[in-house]
Amino acid sequence: MNKKFNIIIFGATGFTGELCAKYLSENYPDISFAIAGRNKEKLEKIKSKNNLSCPIVVADSFDRTALNDMCEKAGVVLTTAGPYHKYGSHLLSACIDNGCHYVDITGESFWVKEQIEKHHASAEAKGVRIINACGFDSVPSDLGVFFAVNSVKGEVQSVQGFHSWKGEASGGTIETMFSSADAKPVKGGLGKFSLNPKNSVSDKQKKNTNDKIKIQKIEQLGGWTGPFVMALPNTRVVRRSAALSIKSEKYYGENFVYHEGAFYSRPGPAWKVSIMTVLLGAFIFSPLRKFIRPFFRKPGQGPSQKAMDEGFFKSKFLVKTVEGYSAFQMAASGDPGYKMTSRMAVECALCLAVEDPETLPGGAGFGGLLTPSIGLGNVLIKRLKDIGVSFKEIKTLN
Repeated sequence: MNKKFNIIIFGATGFTGELCAKYLSENYPDISFAIAGRNKEKLEKIKSKNNLSCPIVVADSFDRTALNDMCEKAGVVLTTAGPYHKYGSHLLSACIDNGCHYVDITGESFWVKEQIEKHHASAEAKGVRIINACGFDSVPSDLGVFFAVNSVKGEVQSVQGFHSWKGEASGGTIETMFSSADAKPVKGGLGKFSLNPKNSVSDKQKKNTNDKIKIQKIEQLGGWTGPFVMALPNTRVVRRSAALSIKSEKYYGENFVYHEGAFYSRPGPAWKVSIMTVLLGAFIFSPLRKFIRPFFRKPGQGPSQKAMDEGFFKSKFLVKTVEGYSAFQMAASGDPGYKMTSRMAVECALCLAVEDPETLPGGAGFGGLLTPSIGLGNVLIKRLKDIGVSFKEIKTLN
C-alpha cells in the first residue's frame, strides 16, 4: 500500500487512544503516524501533552466524507473510539472502501456479528484485513488458544481458558458496558457461535458447548474457576478463529470446543468475585443503571500510572487431546485493560503496517473480518514476545 501514513490512531483523545499514541511515538520513532478524532482542540492538547511530532487529522465518526479522506491516507487505522456500536460502523466500512487495514479493541460481539454479515465478503475480496478485538478483549484468549493448539501434537478435543488479572476500568469501558444494555443487537448477536461462519458448527460442538461456568476446582492446574466478566466476547472470538483456522497453520478441528472462566488459587476469592460479577451484571441490565452510571468514571478518565504499572494478567489454557492434558500460559505485567491493551493494539497495527504481508497468515491477498490469531498469527506472537509478553508451556497435575 502506498499511503501517506503507516498508521492513523482514531479516537486519540480518549484514555486508551492517548496511551496508544504515546507508546507508538516513544517506541517506534520511524513509523509515520497521525492522531485523529472529531475535536481539533483536544487533539492539539494530546499532542502537546505527550510531545508528539505527528500530524492531526480531524474526522467525525458520522462524517463519511472525512472518514474516506482519512482512510485514503492510512495504511492502517487503529481505532479506540467506542462504544463501537455507536461510533464504529462508518469507519469500518470506510476502511474497506479505501483499501485500508483496520484494528480495534472492541468487546461488542453483537456489533462484530453485524459487521461480519455486512462486510466480510467485500473485505475478503479486496484483501483488506479487518481485525477486531485487539486488546485484552480478546488477544490473550484468542492468541493463547492459537499458541496452545499449535504447540501440541495430534487432534485437539477441547481447550479451557482461565484468566487471572489485576486492573481497573476506564470511563470508556464503563460507558461501553452501560450503553450496550440499551443496544438492539441483530438476531443471534449474543449466541454461543454468533461470530462463526454459516454452517461451521458441528452437532458435537453444539452439544458440548456450555457457557455457564460454575465455581469448581480445576484439578489439572491446582486452582479454582468461576465466571469471567469478559468470557462472552472472548469465547465468540476464539470459536470464530477455530472455524477459520482451516485456512491457518493448524485446523482446530470440526468438533473443537472452547470454554472460559476466571482462575483463582483458592475457593474463597472465586465465590467473592463471582458474586460481585453477577451483581454488576444485574445492575447494568436493570433500570437502575441510569441512576448508578454517574458514580463511575466518565469517558476519557482512567487508572493512574501507578495502578497501570502494578497490574498484570496470566491466561492459562488447558488443552485436551486423546493423549491427555497439556497446559500453556500467556502472561504480561501491566494493567491488562489499558497499558497492555494499548500496546497489544499498536503491535497488531504494526503487523499490518510494516511486516511483510507474505509472512502473515494467508499471505498478501488474504482479507476479511478476522480475529487476531487468524489475521496476524505468529507474526503477532513474535512482536508481543519482543515487548515482554510470555508464551510458555506449564506443568499440569494430571
